[in-house]
Amino acid sequence: MEGLQKILNGIVQFKREDFEQHKELFQNLGAAQKPHTLFIACSDSRVDPNLITKTLPGELFIIRNIANLVPPYRTTAEFVATTAAIEYAVVFLEVEHIIVCGHSNCGGCNACLRPPEYLEAAPHTKKWLELANPVRDRVLETLSDNEPAAREWMMEQENVVEQLKHLLTYPYIREKVKAKKLTLDGWHYIIETGEVFRYDCKEARFILANG
Repeated sequence: MEGLQKILNGIVQFKREDFEQHKELFQNLGAAQKPHTLFIACSDSRVDPNLITKTLPGELFIIRNIANLVPPYRTTAEFVATTAAIEYAVVFLEVEHIIVCGHSNCGGCNACLRPPEYLEAAPHTKKWLELANPVRDRVLETLSDNEPAAREWMMEQENVVEQLKHLLTYPYIREKVKAKKLTLDGWHYIIETGEVFRYDCKEARFILANG
């Protein structure tokens, strides 16, 4: 219960301090939102998009799921939260940028590299992570069992690149990118150092971001 009490205390502190500090901003946001960026991140509790980017409420439209995955575009009658949120951000909110942010020590990426039985107790998680199977297969073919750290690093970075490719399967995203009305960016955030590496399409590698 200690964690819940901390959250409840935080509500009071937010209203007393942070809200008052940005009162005008929140009043303006009360009527509508106009985020400039769609930020697709992992659900990992150690990843805080607004903290990493030093952005205020209203700037980022955030999608979070296990291993920051983007399902390839398809028409379906199913309930598809990530796909719907991407559609809403691009079609209705008209964001100008999309960032896919992976991170170090990603539990989802790590689970992909483990034997199939590892996720038997979590069938929905197992099904979701099938989206990363092509990446997993490339990593396992490239690096041996005695290189676990390199495998995990490669899995995290290649997974980000794969999701950028998936985004381009969305017709409305592809059209906006082609018209230079939308940019796509891939990040690899290192939790223990605070560093962010950005994917460079021309060099086909991640480069430390320096502003």
